[in-house]
Amino acid sequence: MTILVTGATGTVGRHVVDQLTKRGADVRALVRDPAKANLPAGVALAKGDLLDVDSLRAAMSGVSTLFLLNAVTPDEFTQALVALNVAREAGIERIVYLSVIHSDVYVNVPHFAGKFAVERMIEQMELHATILRPAYFMNNELTIKDVVLNYGVYPMPIGAKGLAMIDARDIGEIAAIELIRREQSPEPLPLTRLNLVGPDTLTGTDAAAVWSDVLRRPIAYGGDDTVGFETNLRQVMPSWMAFDMRLMAERFLGDGMVPDKGDVARLTALLGRPLRSYRDFVAEIAMA
Repeated sequence: MTILVTGATGTVGRHVVDQLTKRGADVRALVRDPAKANLPAGVALAKGDLLDVDSLRAAMSGVSTLFLLNAVTPDEFTQALVALNVAREAGIERIVYLSVIHSDVYVNVPHFAGKFAVERMIEQMELHATILRPAYFMNNELTIKDVVLNYGVYPMPIGAKGLAMIDARDIGEIAAIELIRREQSPEPLPLTRLNLVGPDTLTGTDAAAVWSDVLRRPIAYGGDDTVGFETNLRQVMPSWMAFDMRLMAERFLGDGMVPDKGDVARLTALLGRPLRSYRDFVAEIAMA
């Protein structure tokens, strides 16, 4: 039986594909440009996207299990609903959906609210799914490493409540484990949700201290200026996305991304090893 992976060439999707192939799964990847996909040998490539219903129908033909990942786009919600409805039409009863932690709390943040609406659709239509709810990706730090290294400032306004940052490699492996668990089950499994978190919950000051320790020089926390954060982001992304990120940062300050009791232990048991730490991730960046 075949597992279809959407978002297969992205930060998380690549790790999902890699982990599935290592486990001997039959993998099909939905990609916009097969010539640029650069995925492992043996992965079948289906050309298309989540708004092209004909290409989705073709990609889902003969598929038993779906991994649904949507990029942050203005039409992310529509993409997800179209994909899930086509999956339902195709008779796919095994789904893993990548949402976000506290999607029901960050209700004014567009890409959080959209994911929570998709969760409600999955629940109310009684789809058999695992909803993965990752916290802040450690991999976001790759976008700000030059600021840290060149100016001695950790610039992400993540506040003092704390974020349980997780490595995308752990997300990909957990997703693969869940996909195979559903794939190999004799009957479709009931709906379940998993918070995906890292082993440490870090404040802005904590993150700066980790960088200071790893680099062996002082790194300051840049503070909680979300307006300035939006202004800087507008130089590298559309205004709607920069505003979305600002709203998210404001919720970081007010609510944080703190794991529920038992989350870390549950994920550690699922992986059979410790979760990757923020310090180790920063050390990898520094060595590179």
